[in-house]
Amino acid sequence: MKKVCWPYFDPEFDTLLERINGPTCRVTIDNENIEDCTVVKVDSVNKQGLLLEVVQVLTDMNLQICKSYISSDADWFMDVFHVRDEHGNKLTDQTLINDIQQAIGRSRGSPHSIKAYSSKVFPNYFHPNEHTAIEMTGADHPGLFSEISAALADLHCNIDEAHAWTHNARLACVAYISDQSTHSPIEDPRRLAYIEDRLATVLRATTNPNSSCANQQEVKTAEFRGGQGTMTTVERRLHQLMLSVRDFETPLGLTTTTTAAMPSDGEEVRRKRMVRIESCKQKGYSIVSIECKDRPRLMFDTVCTLTDMQYVIFHASISSHKGYAFQEYFIRHIDGYALSTESEKERVAKCLEAAIERRVCEGVRVELCAENRVGMLSDITRMLRENGLAVVRADVETHGEKSVNAFYVRDVSGNYEVDIDYFVQSVRREMGPTVLHINNNIRHAASNSDDDTPLSFGHKLRSHIERLSHALFILSTHH
Repeated sequence: MKKVCWPYFDPEFDTLLERINGPTCRVTIDNENIEDCTVVKVDSVNKQGLLLEVVQVLTDMNLQICKSYISSDADWFMDVFHVRDEHGNKLTDQTLINDIQQAIGRSRGSPHSIKAYSSKVFPNYFHPNEHTAIEMTGADHPGLFSEISAALADLHCNIDEAHAWTHNARLACVAYISDQSTHSPIEDPRRLAYIEDRLATVLRATTNPNSSCANQQEVKTAEFRGGQGTMTTVERRLHQLMLSVRDFETPLGLTTTTTAAMPSDGEEVRRKRMVRIESCKQKGYSIVSIECKDRPRLMFDTVCTLTDMQYVIFHASISSHKGYAFQEYFIRHIDGYALSTESEKERVAKCLEAAIERRVCEGVRVELCAENRVGMLSDITRMLRENGLAVVRADVETHGEKSVNAFYVRDVSGNYEVDIDYFVQSVRREMGPTVLHINNNIRHAASNSDDDTPLSFGHKLRSHIERLSHALFILSTHH
């Protein structure tokens, strides 16, 4: 068995009397003792899900968690996070430091106090009571996000914010919508039922009835429990939706738009398991070991998945080194038992790997900022679709009069290196002056090579023909 690194315990502990009579949650921030990062220490009465709440606060503030030690045996929770800001520097803004202390303390407060504080710290995020939330899951196919956007535009709905993930030929989408004429939430039950039915029809339209995803379409209005309306609240729901459609399973007949299209130099990396699960019989734990490429929000994704699968994290050790992350969790199921069967261990490992993979987007990142108007998202996604580009992930937000859209795209045949010039020309022709940024240097997430392999001439030609055929098909259906 791999050598076990036991959790870190802070030597600056209080006496038992101080523990009993002191506050139930204390947050201290040390910005002096470590040169390249800030240390956040949380000491609190324990409860199920507390670790996730703390990680959510740090993640929402765009902090990078480069190291962490966690212990929550018995009834006490002790945690140490080594964090940096989004630029990789230690924290110097005293206002941000104060916000961290208050936000973590508020995460254990009443829902009303949490919501009030979220409005102060995260002013750009929507709140569920101001918009109608629609959740969608189903089998993915090229152009599906465009079809969803067009259907909502036809139904006279503003899309004020939307987030969509795709993974293993599944799609999960959370959209905040409002009435086109009043800009208020849609509350009429009959209209909501009609919207749900129309979107369900879109999701069913091109699904292969023999596929494993055939019975996984679902559309429903939703209320996010907890009510913060922060980014991690939406992302946690996307994780839950993906888990509900079993995206940890590779569907039968997976096409070249997914795993099969990955470059050969990355296949060996993908075959290597990122997650290993062993038993610690002496202590009654299961030890989950994760080793993968490091990236922002990684700890949130893994802790979120374990929590939503009803596992309790008692101890953990997190670190990163030279671009790789190493995570070790000591867990039991919420019923108090360790993972007892190989099938359960295999399922947990697959779910964690899916949680790690589904956020990693391969393709070209397209960012577009323009004056907000009705039907804008439908027009943008239509232009992507007509140019043979499929949306892998979407993040759409409205800030006042501006619409900010970010998409990861690849072509309909699954290639990640695409010619985006036609799309840029279409945007400029139809939308006029806009702020458009293209990041065409996205590497393959599974690749471990420093040099991207160029596509062959035949591969590029086939990609161009497929894109042209797709555009002709779209035009023919419009006529």
